[in-house]
Parts: sequence; C-alpha cells; structure tokens
Amino acid sequence: MSVQFGRWNFDGQPIAPEYIEKVRSTLGPYGPDGSAVYADKGLSILYHAFCTTPESRREKQPHASPSGIVLTWDGRLDNRADLIRELQGPLDSSPTDVSIVAAAFENWGHDCFAKLIGDWALSICNPHDRTLLLARDPLGAKHLYFMFDKEQITWSTILDPLVLFSGKTFEICEEYVAGWFASNAAAQLTPYIGVYAVPPSSSVLLRPGMQGVRHSSTKYWEFDPGKRVRHGHDEEYAEHFRTLFNTAVRRRLRSDKPILAELSGGLDSTSIVCVADQLLAHKQAECPRLDTISWYDDCYDHLEPQSNELHWIAKVEEKRGRTGCHINARELKAAETGPRKTFWAAFDGDHFAATPFPRVSDSSDQHFQRYAACVKSGGHRVTFSGIGGGEFTGGFVPDPTPELQDLLTRARFVRLAHQLSAWAARMRKPRLPLLRTAISGFFSPSLDAEEIDMRAVPWFRKGFVRRNRSALRCYVPSRARFFGPLPSFQENFARINMVRRLMSRYCFSPELLREIRYPFLDRDLLEFLLAVPREQIVGVGKRRFLMKRAMTGIVPDDVLNRRPKDFNPPPEPPKKASAREDFLHWPELNHHLLTASLGIVDPDGFLRVLQKARRKEQVLTSSLDLTLMIEFWLRHLMAHGVLASPTSSEPQFVSPPLQVNGLERPPDPTV
Repeated sequence: MSVQFGRWNFDGQPIAPEYIEKVRSTLGPYGPDGSAVYADKGLSILYHAFCTTPESRREKQPHASPSGIVLTWDGRLDNRADLIRELQGPLDSSPTDVSIVAAAFENWGHDCFAKLIGDWALSICNPHDRTLLLARDPLGAKHLYFMFDKEQITWSTILDPLVLFSGKTFEICEEYVAGWFASNAAAQLTPYIGVYAVPPSSSVLLRPGMQGVRHSSTKYWEFDPGKRVRHGHDEEYAEHFRTLFNTAVRRRLRSDKPILAELSGGLDSTSIVCVADQLLAHKQAECPRLDTISWYDDCYDHLEPQSNELHWIAKVEEKRGRTGCHINARELKAAETGPRKTFWAAFDGDHFAATPFPRVSDSSDQHFQRYAACVKSGGHRVTFSGIGGGEFTGGFVPDPTPELQDLLTRARFVRLAHQLSAWAARMRKPRLPLLRTAISGFFSPSLDAEEIDMRAVPWFRKGFVRRNRSALRCYVPSRARFFGPLPSFQENFARINMVRRLMSRYCFSPELLREIRYPFLDRDLLEFLLAVPREQIVGVGKRRFLMKRAMTGIVPDDVLNRRPKDFNPPPEPPKKASAREDFLHWPELNHHLLTASLGIVDPDGFLRVLQKARRKEQVLTSSLDLTLMIEFWLRHLMAHGVLASPTSSEPQFVSPPLQVNGLERPPDPTV
C-alpha cells in the first residue's frame, strides 16, 4: 500500500520546493518505509513506501527503465512466476514486482495491463514522447486520481494533495453526491469537477498539445460474458472451485510479516482462515503466521445464545488450536464515557476529509482503538477481508429467477420445465407464478428498496433527482435483457460494479496502516464463478450450493451447516438525545444551506421535515442523517478553501456527461 504523487509542468520549469514539501508531508504518514523523488525538466514524482512483501523491500521507486520511461507502482503482483516465465527477458534472479511490470511494459506495451493479476495502481511517464499513462487493476482495489489544465498534469494515489494544494476552488460533482446518498458513487467519479479517478480495469493516456491536454480512456480487460465453464459432475465443479480458491488465498499470503484475518464466524471468513491454515501447514505459502481478529455482541445470550457470533468463532479457533483477538461490543458500550460523539465530528478539527466518507481514525472510538492495538502488537501490515464471498457464491436467499431466465433465453424448455417443478416443490409454490416472475423480469422495470427510498426523499429538488436518477438507484439495470449475455451474468456483472464502487469509497488511514486483501475478489476465481451454470452456485432451495460442497472437510461442520440468522433483537430502551437530535437544534440549519445553494435540497421542504423531526414525528431518519452529513461536509470544504462559493440557489451545472474532453466511461459489456 505504497503511495505515489506526480506533477508535470509542460513548460519544463521545476516544481516549487515549498509545494513539493507540502505534498511530502501529506504523503509521509502513509509511507513510513522510506521515500524517493524523481525530478527532471518540469517532472517530479514522489514515492513513499509501505512494504508488505519481501520483494517490496528491495524496490527502488520511481523506477527508471533503460528505455527512459519512469514507472511508479503501488500494488501486489500475484502472477509473478507466470510473467517471469513468459517474459524470458533480462530479469534478476529474484526480481521485484516493479521490475517485472517494467519488463512487461517494455515487451508488450499497453497489452501488458491485462496480464497483471493482483491489486495495483500504475503510472508510466515517458519524457521522450511526452506521454503519461495511468492504469488501475480490474476491481479498483487501489486508487489513482488525476487532474490537468493547459499548463500541467497532476496525479496521486491519495486525493488530498490534489485538491488541497491546487491553488483553486472546485465545484462539486452532483452525480457523485447522488451516488453517495445511494450508498456508493460511481468508481470513476470524485466529488470534484475536474478531478478524475482512473476507472477500474482501464488505462488513461494523457499527452500535452497545442490545444491543451489530449486524453483518452481505454478498457484493457473485462469479464467475458461468453466464457463458459462446464463439467460433467458436481464434484468436478467443487474441485475446480477448491483449486482456484486455494490459489486466491495463497497469492494473498505473500508477506514477510504476520497477517491478520477478520474472522466473523460466517462461511466466507472461516473458509479464508481454514484454507490459509492448510496452505501454511504444508508450507505452500510465504507468511510467518496468520492471526485472527473477531468482534461480537453477547448482549442477547440470555435470549438466543447462537445469536452471538463468538459461538461460531470458537468453532473455528478450536479447529486451528489458537484463540484470536476478540472485541466485545457490549464491553465497548459499557466503557463509553463522556458526551456522545456527534456523527459530524469526523469533519471537525485540522484533519481534511476529501470525501464524505470520513476515515475511521477517531481516538475516542473504542473499536478503532482495539483494532489498531491488535495490529500494532502483532506487527501486522496485511489484513484479510471476506468481502465478495456472499455476493458471488450465493450468499443471498435462494432465488430461481436468474436460472429460469437463463433457460428461457437459451430455449432449453425441457430443462426449464424440470427446474420449475423442482423449485415449486421446494418453495411450496405453484409453477406458474415462478415462471411469470422470470418472464416479467425482461419487461417490467424493477425498483429495489434503495431506489424507492431515495425517490421518496421529499426535500430533494426535482431537477437533481431527474438528472441523477441512475446514480440514485445505485446504477441498477431496470430490467434483464433477453438478448446478449445470460441474465445471470447480467446480475453478477451488476454486483461486480457494486464492488468496484465499494472499493472506491475506502479511505486509507495513517493511524491504521494496513493493506487489505480480498481472496474472494481474485480475478481468476471471479471469472470461474461468472462462467459456471447458475444452478451450480445456488441449488434448488440451497444457498451456497457450490461453495459448501467445496469446503466440506475444510471448514468445521457447525459453520458449514449454520443456518442463516433469524434472531431479531428486542428494541433498545430509550436513550438520551442522539447526536443527530442534538444537531437538529443547531440554529444555522434554518438558513444558508449549502446543499440548497448547490441545487440538491429544496430548503423549504427540508426545513418542514426538520421541524417534524424536532417534534419527534416520524421522518426518513436515515436520509435525514445523510443530508445533515453532506451539509456539514460541504461546510468543512468551505472552511478549508476547497469549495467554490455557490452563485445561485439553483445552479445549472449537470452531472459529467458520458464523455468529458475525450475521457469516456468504461463500456458496459452487457450492452
């Protein structure tokens, strides 16, 4: 998780030393393992290292190749051995990741990006032909931002220095704000008009010219909707999954420090830990030790003992013969002292919040303190996360609709009749309603719950909703398409883009330096899961049909056969006024709303709802909280001199179009 920053003055003038020093001080806390600067004819590149693999400690970046190009790499290259064999070039006996990437680019040019498996962000500067090439991994686990004008290009893996030290103010991208309200903004957007994120699985080429910077975005790789994986027997699918999952975990075990795995007691995190233990026991992975960290709540043990995740965590710890770090939510609540912290306090103080997603680094947050203390005491620099497991292995409620739609589009009517009967018997429903639901999915727009909630927010301006309807409904396709990719692939690809948006919102924290790795987001594993028949992922009435078969004998049986949670805790007793309720009575909320000045909120409608909340009448609490948070964040930007002063109550700017000066959104392969 190293960081990089670059600025290129087209006139060849050196970058001001005081500017470089401000950037260096901002990046320094993210890269404690040394720094380096490349400077030549108006080009300055800064690199601050945070080493997580044995090879990364030998890297010298920025990396200047013999041909004169300068590469800066933030990432982990998972298919090192494959690339070394394929290159057959002049590499050291134990090459670093950045030297392999440099050799790959020298050999294959832009085509090399599709060959780089792992989590990474890369900049390639060629002073000879005056081009800058920026690229990002397929899921967008690493960040890379850029901005430009007629005089210079600036790029960084951290957003803060781009906006803080630009010497100008920015207008807010309203599509980003709409996406933020609906959980996650599009992965290629930033909050600021004129500051871009390199899209996942894409490269951006920038070249200065007489008319300004010419730039274009190219999708170098995407999941193939035409790829199929077919085996003759269920066990062959299970064995294929086991092999790929073992590889995914082994790739992420490459570390010269102990790794900390988040263990929740669910199937995803348990599978990661158990497979990692097997690999380490057979010396098939490079990692000195795997520890675990878990959090649970034992408040309701007297009502339902199995609602406590510790019950399941203990099963895994018993199997591995080791107890991990435990964080008890009940104890943390009991330890809380003093006034409750306001939810907008994350935007207080000297810390700059570049996005409305504040980094979790508050010293009064008991959970953060315990987590950070565990990381520090164990010497961990890498953590494992189970994100992506449930999304792509059938962790949802079993639903026959995508499978039936697949059979309809392929005209497999005999198989369709058989599966209809099987699902109807399992679900105890007639066959006709199941078939009707599958067919109607091709014609009737479907509104998910989030979209309905967002459209029901009465204080949004109608123009804001109209311009950003797609973002407010989480970019969910309105209906399945009959022709083209299979409906199950369409659904999975929507989940892929959801994960990409999720990755883009993560904020790194210098107070908790760690590289987060996601075994379930391994590219090869995801390709397999998107290519197998839908009935392999979710059997008739059986969730996680494939994964449970594959993990038999590896994961403890109690966890493997665990039933979904069905315990609803009783309502908590009334508490003193919440942080939100305290904020409702802030007098400045009655006037000068920045969200109103930017054309997001209708002030009259918002104040009417605010009065209802003050009278403790029923309102959309979650949406009101989000509105209050975005309002305070905008004031935070104004205080830091970043936000351009609104000039009217109903601004006329709209969301960035599909093409902004040649920079296109990545194409949707399902179209």
